[in-house]
Amino acid sequence: MRARRLKNLHQEAAQFRRRAFIALLGVVLGLAGLAAWYFHLQVVRHDEFATRSEQNRVKLRPVVPGRGLIYDRKGRVLADNVPAWRLEVTLGEAGDPERWLPELAKVVELTPDDIDAFHQARRGVPGFRAVPLKMRLEEDEVARFAVERWRFPGVEVVSYLNRRYLHGELFAHVIGYVGRVDEEDQASLGPDIAHFSHTGKTGLERSYEEALRGRIGHEQVETNVEGRPMRIVGREPAVPGADLRLSIDLDLQRAMVAAFGEQEGSAVAIDPRTGQVLAMASLPSYDTNLFVNGISHADYDALTSNPSRPLFNRNVLGGGPPGSVVKPMIALAGLDYGLRTPEQRFFSSGEFHIPGQSRGYRDASRGGHGWHDLRESIAWSVNTYYYQLALDMGIDRLSEAMYRFGFGGTTGIDLVGESTGSVPSRDYKRSISTEPWYPGETVIAGIGQGYWVTTALQLVRATAAIADGGALHELRLVEARRDGYGAPWRELGPTPVSRASDNPAHVRAVHEGMVQTMHGARGTGRRSAIGAEYTMAGKTGTAQRSSRRGNVSADPRSLPYHLRHTALFVGYAPAEDPQIAVAVMVEHGGYGGSAAAPIARQVFDAWLLGKMPEGAGAEEGGGLDAADRPAAPEREDGE
Repeated sequence: MRARRLKNLHQEAAQFRRRAFIALLGVVLGLAGLAAWYFHLQVVRHDEFATRSEQNRVKLRPVVPGRGLIYDRKGRVLADNVPAWRLEVTLGEAGDPERWLPELAKVVELTPDDIDAFHQARRGVPGFRAVPLKMRLEEDEVARFAVERWRFPGVEVVSYLNRRYLHGELFAHVIGYVGRVDEEDQASLGPDIAHFSHTGKTGLERSYEEALRGRIGHEQVETNVEGRPMRIVGREPAVPGADLRLSIDLDLQRAMVAAFGEQEGSAVAIDPRTGQVLAMASLPSYDTNLFVNGISHADYDALTSNPSRPLFNRNVLGGGPPGSVVKPMIALAGLDYGLRTPEQRFFSSGEFHIPGQSRGYRDASRGGHGWHDLRESIAWSVNTYYYQLALDMGIDRLSEAMYRFGFGGTTGIDLVGESTGSVPSRDYKRSISTEPWYPGETVIAGIGQGYWVTTALQLVRATAAIADGGALHELRLVEARRDGYGAPWRELGPTPVSRASDNPAHVRAVHEGMVQTMHGARGTGRRSAIGAEYTMAGKTGTAQRSSRRGNVSADPRSLPYHLRHTALFVGYAPAEDPQIAVAVMVEHGGYGGSAAAPIARQVFDAWLLGKMPEGAGAEEGGGLDAADRPAAPEREDGE
């Protein structure tokens, strides 16, 4: 028994040694594996993990450049940027907004409009990008959030430059406004726009968006364990947006708007020699600053429910029949086609009949204007002269000539979405009707009625062509740009020019008729020229919103306000050396001579003489002083 127990002890000892060896071998192999893995991580993949570690410690932060400033022709600021604070949310760090938004609203005041705009802006945005939640924080809000910041990971207060319009209502339909970036902007403007909180929505802010916004930069920011920035370790600088200098004059813009008073309509003033826009108004207007950080529902509803449509840009998107203000262009076409001579005389008995038809087309003057030539037909606005001329010309040649004056097309103005309007033609009628073209439609086309749709931009451009000897200039608002403050201004150069007429004698005859309109004894615009220190050329017009049976005109004073005619005027001054051309459209104004021409006179006076209308004011250090105004020639005796 004893020997057997000894034998078992020897076996047990041997078994223990085997197990101990196996365990030791396992430990050695495990340690060797760990050492090999440690070597792999620390040596073989050192660079990869060092980069990952650096990325965890260093964040790449976008640097948004300052948006370019906008100036008037004299260097006065119209749109700039002011420092402000906003609340931003990095979606990937903040988590579900429904969880933290109610608590955040106890620290910073968040309106329903703020929250709606945030939810709209965050759609489709990657989690690593920040989305604005509230713009223009007050100082006390910034202070309160700084105390509670630890409760809201991914939410930060960020400084930025907020767009400001110093004359928002005055230039609403010229400069336009910026607004917060939305899904549509991200889709149309590309991925880079996601780094910007605002983008141009309307006006020059939209058409020059790429130049104004600049190029995004980046900063490498070292952060602590709480994610707070400690220092900047690298930087790719942002490129500031380009500054724009407009051809528009601030004081002339004031004068134009003041001249309208409470009336609705549109007007444009340009330099007829270059096509540069000097002033441009669409009334009523609105304050563009309301839109910069998201307009409230109440303010937006007030604007959209206004029957006068303040948001509607009448110069770019609107339009209507031009009435008699196209008679100078049609008269010039008649001369160029060889259908009339300046001295050829006609008799107006007060009514015109198409041969073989009983319907009469009446003149504006009961009993007619009697004997008249081309110049007098313009000055007195003799409808029967243009009924016959349009019929002799035919609608095909009439429309062809009007296209040469730029009607039915864009003016080249550097604004998005310009309406082309329409010129009476067979093609146009076929596009909207199955009816054939009738001779009566040609007749009324001769006095600017029927299928005509024109804007003040088109009218002032065509008028300037007469002022500049038949040269038709494209229009432009921006005259120069520079790549940041302190850089030299670069002029944009002249706009393209085509020809409305190549016959100086014919242009001169029409010009003389327009001078008689303003200074002749029977001219329809003579009342607006009384006491003028310079000679004007112009044409009044009335575009019907309704008509009486058998008559193309109706006394606007006998009509309800919403049916009253549009009053129009086109002209330029000084007549012998034109420095400014103007087109005015007054909605519900009635007669052009009494409603639209006086507005143009005040615009002429402001530009040529420095006389500002009552209520226009002038910015200190500004004004149209003698050094800025073109010299006006003295009036000749007898005009």
